[in-house]
Amino acid sequence: MDKYLIINADDFGMCHSANQAVADLFKSGGITSATIMAPCAWAYEAVNFAKANPQFAVGVHLTTTSEWGEYRWRPLTGGKSLLDSEGFMHHESDEFEKAADLEETAAEITAQVEHLKNLGLNPSHLDNHMGSLYGIETGRVEMAKLAIETAAKYGLPFRFPMQFTDAQFDNDMLAIHIDKEMVQQFIGGFAQMGKALGVAMPDFLLPGDWAGPQRESYENYREYIYELYRTFEPGVTETYIHPAYESDELKGIAGAWERRVWEYKLFSDPKTKQHIDSLGIKLINYRDLAEMRK
Repeated sequence: MDKYLIINADDFGMCHSANQAVADLFKSGGITSATIMAPCAWAYEAVNFAKANPQFAVGVHLTTTSEWGEYRWRPLTGGKSLLDSEGFMHHESDEFEKAADLEETAAEITAQVEHLKNLGLNPSHLDNHMGSLYGIETGRVEMAKLAIETAAKYGLPFRFPMQFTDAQFDNDMLAIHIDKEMVQQFIGGFAQMGKALGVAMPDFLLPGDWAGPQRESYENYREYIYELYRTFEPGVTETYIHPAYESDELKGIAGAWERRVWEYKLFSDPKTKQHIDSLGIKLINYRDLAEMRK
């Protein structure tokens, strides 16, 4: 079996610096897909880019959390359980999972898809900001069922791994905090559910994490990613990044802003694409995945 890779840029629409980086990486071939955060102020610019460039696979980054200290956003709907004490979305996934009413969550994620469609987006797929709709922080796996059903309603692929590996369980970015055996059961069950509903999903989900020396320098990060990609198994793997231009705007939002700049720098470097090619990995996007799963 061949090795395929989707490189998705999350947080499209979060800010102008992210939009600039994502647009540039699409044009240079450094990414294959991206997803827009509907509640954020710069989502309109992101949609306009997608409308002007329909050849690119741009989907919806279903957003139920608002993690930054001073740059915050609110739900598109009025669901009280989706709000923290300050009137914004909850900071963290576990806070959201503990508080969120399922019906209010369903209304919110549907509103986000409809909002971007009404602005003119033809979404290629759905995924999820900070993994809050997987339920893996507190075991609320009904959130994953809701997300997959929403993808099926719109006839779209969804970011959810159909296979489980130790590398995924140990990945800091995926932040799995429930028992490994429970994760295995829940991934297997929802993979079957996705197949039954015609929702295309990748085989593996393995983003780069920051729990090691890769966080100390750009050079360390580059070597970490190059080595990580050597470990990818046959099938379809998705990895995701959060690229952004270096700017005062970005520095005012994110404490670890350098990481987003490093991601942009690495995936805009032609040597990264050459490395991927040398590993025999074929780059695809989420529209390609939908065709492959038919």
